[in-house]
Parts: sequence; C-alpha cells; structure tokens
Amino acid sequence: MRRADRLLQLVQALRRRKGPTTAKVLADELEVGCRTIYRDIADLQAANVPIQGAAGVGYVLGAGYDLPPLMFDANELEAIVLGARLVAERGDPELARAARDVLAKVAAVVPKALARQMDRAALLVHQRTTEELALETDLPLLRQATREHRKVRLEYLDLDDRTTSRIVWPLGIYFFSHVTLLCAWCELRGDYRSFRASRVQSCELLPEGFDAQNGALLQTFLETHFRTARVVA
Repeated sequence: MRRADRLLQLVQALRRRKGPTTAKVLADELEVGCRTIYRDIADLQAANVPIQGAAGVGYVLGAGYDLPPLMFDANELEAIVLGARLVAERGDPELARAARDVLAKVAAVVPKALARQMDRAALLVHQRTTEELALETDLPLLRQATREHRKVRLEYLDLDDRTTSRIVWPLGIYFFSHVTLLCAWCELRGDYRSFRASRVQSCELLPEGFDAQNGALLQTFLETHFRTARVVA
C-alpha cells in the first residue's frame, strides 16, 4: 500500500469512530505496526490534521475535518452501487430519484474504467411492480415527519380491513424486502406500533412536534418492542 493511501485510510479509520482509538487497533486495521501508526499520526498532525491524543491513550479526529476527495476501491464502489440500487427500488419516488442521482454523480467523477465497472456490477435488486409502488404514496411525508419530529394523523386500514384514525409519533421507517413499516408511538394505544406503509390510506402532517429524545425512543422500540411489536390491528 502506498503511504499516501495509508494516511488517507488512517484518517478515515479515525473518522468512523466517536471515541479514542488506540494505535494497536489502528495498526491491526491497517495491517501495519504500532510504530508506523505513531509516525503517521505525527506526520498528519504536522500537516494540520486535527488529531488529538497520545500514545497509550488513544487518538480522536477533531470535529469538522473534511477529507480531500477520495478514490473508491472495487468493494467501496460495489457497496455504493448496491445501496443505491436498493434505495431506488425500495424507496419512494423522491428517494429513488436521489439514489439515481448519486450513481450519476459518482460515475461522473471516477475514472472511466471504474464507471464501466459500475455499469457491469452484477449486484441485482428485485424490481417491484407498479402496483406495489402505488401503495406507498405517503412515504415522502412520513420521512419528513421523521426528520422534523412532527406528529402525523393516519387514516389506517388495519389487518381486519377497518379504517381507524391514529395520531402517531414517527420514529423511523423500516425497509424490508417485501414490506415497509413505520415505527411509531401510537397515542391511541399508548404504546409502540408498526404500521404498514401500504395500508396508510391518508397521512396529515400536524404542527405539533414530539421529543424523540435524541433517538432514544427509536432505540427503545428496536431493542425491546420490535420482535413483539404488533403490525397494527
């Protein structure tokens, strides 16, 4: 590995981690010795890369540091292609368009050989039918509510084909291969519930917000309720 590539990988390894990372952990990841890590850290610090810490304690990359443009290797490029193709098929029209735009932007900046590799990537995603896509028309609004921590009023067709009105707190959207679920707190039931996006008859974004507790509510939902949470009946 070229030293320049190793330095970029070292910065990226620090960037992925929130807490201090020891030279030993970094050395194992980059398959070099600890002394090499110490020298590389010192050189990066001398080049004004905001790395804080010391040998024996660990290192942290300062917030707000932007890496220079990086080239993708074959695995990274396939990860981008697969992820974007999944989003293009599983997401709503806005997300699908954004995913296609991402692929176009990446293809425009990588060398021609890598751009051709993107086109030839044999990572296939099941294409949903027009009927399946038509059943999830409210996903853009639900994504907005999730981002902004806004309550929504749902007209929802339950599993007994009865239409009910619910005010819910949208915590997250879970994409499965065959179904998309809204993870939420339901005020009517006073509990966590999962709502099939395909059964949402209408969705109204309300002015009232809710406290997502910095993601703690979603984490609680996933950890303690998801396996037993009922798809709303």
